[in-house]
Amino acid sequence: MTESPWFRRWFGEDYLHLYPHRDQEEAEDAVALLLARVPLQEDSSVLDLACGPGRHLQALASRGIHAFGLDLSFPLLRKATQAAPRCPLVRGDMRTLPFRDDTFHLVTSFFTSFGYFDTEGEDRDVLAEIRRILRPGGHLLLDYLNAEWVRSTLTPRDSREVGGREVVQVRRLVEGGRAVEKEIVIQDAEGLGTKNFRERVRLYEAQELEALMADQGLEPLERLGDYHGGPTAPDAPRVIVLARAG
Repeated sequence: MTESPWFRRWFGEDYLHLYPHRDQEEAEDAVALLLARVPLQEDSSVLDLACGPGRHLQALASRGIHAFGLDLSFPLLRKATQAAPRCPLVRGDMRTLPFRDDTFHLVTSFFTSFGYFDTEGEDRDVLAEIRRILRPGGHLLLDYLNAEWVRSTLTPRDSREVGGREVVQVRRLVEGGRAVEKEIVIQDAEGLGTKNFRERVRLYEAQELEALMADQGLEPLERLGDYHGGPTAPDAPRVIVLARAG
């Protein structure tokens, strides 16, 4: 029997328990950065791809923007309903988006919601789907980790207590540094056993990301290194690429 992909198992109730209060201020900064680059009209249609528990949807809604959210996880979508009750939510897989061609003026992919799949071809499929649902001249904002920074600052192991449960995280580079994996071991609250989860993200360089976008008809316009608009650099935490649909 084939094991379910890691992202189907991990982004559920245990994920929410481990990260109960992701930084809303960080989400506000990311949305402010976006809107400084892509002014939206009242009738603009926006999709937050892999919206998770709705931090960025909440930030968009607080600015009067009517955005849709899409995610594969039922628990995260339930949380997003609470965070952004006026935003329509859809469950779906980003490789086959359930929207018509030329639907959105803007697609956002915040907080490293890209590079999850086993093959580069599947990541290309995601970008092709984004291009398909974007209107000509529409924009994509892809907020991704800085692969160079991840490699240089990787913490092999850490542990902490969350809600009375010990959580151990073990990280390693794989595929010759082309991907990073994290194993998460959560001790049962009663000490009766453990739960094991895994994360895996492909480490694309900034130039590789832009080349993938260009191949799918998404023209890179600007590259930034943090949520305050700083430049990309080896010690910058993010690679944020703004692209336009040709």
